[in-house]
Amino acid sequence: MSGAPVLLDSDGTIAMITLNRPEAGNTVNLPLAQALLDAAVHCDEDASLRCVVLTGTGKLFCGGGDLSAFGDAGDIPAFLDALATTLHKAISRLLRMRKPLLVLVNGPAAGAGLSLSLLGDIVIASESAHFMAAYGSVGLSPDGGMSWLLPRLVGMRRAQGIIISNRRVSAEEAAAIGLVTRTLPDADLAEEGRRQAHILAAAPTSGIAAARALLLESFNSSLEAQLDREVRAIVAAGATQDCREGVAAFVARRSPRFSGV
Repeated sequence: MSGAPVLLDSDGTIAMITLNRPEAGNTVNLPLAQALLDAAVHCDEDASLRCVVLTGTGKLFCGGGDLSAFGDAGDIPAFLDALATTLHKAISRLLRMRKPLLVLVNGPAAGAGLSLSLLGDIVIASESAHFMAAYGSVGLSPDGGMSWLLPRLVGMRRAQGIIISNRRVSAEEAAAIGLVTRTLPDADLAEEGRRQAHILAAAPTSGIAAARALLLESFNSSLEAQLDREVRAIVAAGATQDCREGVAAFVARRSPRFSGV
């Protein structure tokens, strides 16, 4: 297997981003953060891609920041500035790209790993996965968008409990509270991930892109502002080839063949 900290593979319309530091629990150092940014930019800008999958190599999804790199850095504040800034650029790209993101949580996710696990439109976790904020154990506050995403997914009170008390959330509980979409036995995760990725890649990605943008804006909008955004988005979607194909397929009682335009 390649020694690159992040692997990027594509199979037609599906891209697979794999965190690839299994010997270090896929923890985030500067090379991994930069490689994740590069992969996110590529997936965002490659119009041939219709679905992106994010997962990890080995037994962990991502163990958070690489604490050994913190110690080696000397100037920890400057190191954290560079690390979080790079990671956040990658996260912004993944959240705002015009195609769906599927996250397969193949094992425990802590710190920035928990943040990365929250990014997916669909998040499927293995039953062996568990989730921890972890920042409090080393005297840090959250990064990776955790303080923005987690309250929106599970509510403020649960987010406070997860972040402030630094408690472990099992895969079963994560599904019950909406932190992940669902869980699967470990042995089934890869195959179900492939199946779900193909479903998403065949979906009308132009409409999905608009829905992703609307959902990101929803918590910061008044009702009237969001209604106006929805009008503009659905009118624009109505002018796409995907919409015309969807309507034609419905009338003809056949399966649609979406193109993403």
